[in-house]
Amino acid sequence: MKRVSIVLMLVSASPMLIFAQEAQGTGDGASAIWKYIAAALAVGISCIAGGIAVGQIGAAAMGAMSENPELSGKALPYAGLAEGICLWGFLVALLILVLN
Repeated sequence: MKRVSIVLMLVSASPMLIFAQEAQGTGDGASAIWKYIAAALAVGISCIAGGIAVGQIGAAAMGAMSENPELSGKALPYAGLAEGICLWGFLVALLILVLN
């Protein structure tokens, strides 16, 4: 849980730096580079975090299903929720690229 919160802080901090530069009018050609770096970090870090989450949830789900096979339907939505982290990272990156 601690890893995920650190990743979310990093992902949310990079777009804020871009928006602050543009709001102050200090954005120049170098800010375009930071825009792409921020978008890449948003997608990359969120996908790594999603992979970690799916790995831990998958291991726990397999362990639970080995003891009780009826739990297979209940474990699948949790893996889908963990993969949603990747989707949010993609949406943040898309907003960075489109709105700037």
